[in-house]
Amino acid sequence: MPATGDQRPRTGDPRPLTGEPLALDLLNTRWMSEGTLQDLLTDVDGLGVWLASAGLSGDHSPDSRMLRNVRQAREALRTAVDGPLEEGAPLVDAVLAHGRVRVSLTPHGPVELPELSDPAWAPAWLAARNYLELLDTAPDRIRSCAHESCVLHFLDTSRNGTRRWCSMATCGNRAKASRHYARVKDA
Repeated sequence: MPATGDQRPRTGDPRPLTGEPLALDLLNTRWMSEGTLQDLLTDVDGLGVWLASAGLSGDHSPDSRMLRNVRQAREALRTAVDGPLEEGAPLVDAVLAHGRVRVSLTPHGPVELPELSDPAWAPAWLAARNYLELLDTAPDRIRSCAHESCVLHFLDTSRNGTRRWCSMATCGNRAKASRHYARVKDA
């Protein structure tokens, strides 16, 4: 880790859960660490880390406008995923209003191309669009971690659809240890 005052950009992604679909990966730019809420998107460098982790850095250069837009999309998605959809839908729609999909036929077959009002909206718009795709294909598999102090989200890809934890090694293990401690304490 750079020394205090060193202004070199962050390189590694510090988040405990990465690789989820884009919409959920954006939500997971906030996480708990030792009882404190962490936020990757506090500055443009953090946005750069997220863009790289999400595979978007080659197409999009992080700046303060993009950071503001991505944070707006994250809040819209959080409201839609964690609360009633009727509260989150207008917020997600406000992000989606900055672009649209143009369908085209190429020599390689049909493609959908985003057309955006401003390139600084691209990552935010792509995350909101991905959320619509998740709602269309697997709405019942969009999950929040069942651990009471975890704020992470995941797409349950387990065969039987019963995954409860962002990670069995962390949150699942903590829950098991808590249950064991409670049983031993009561005995």
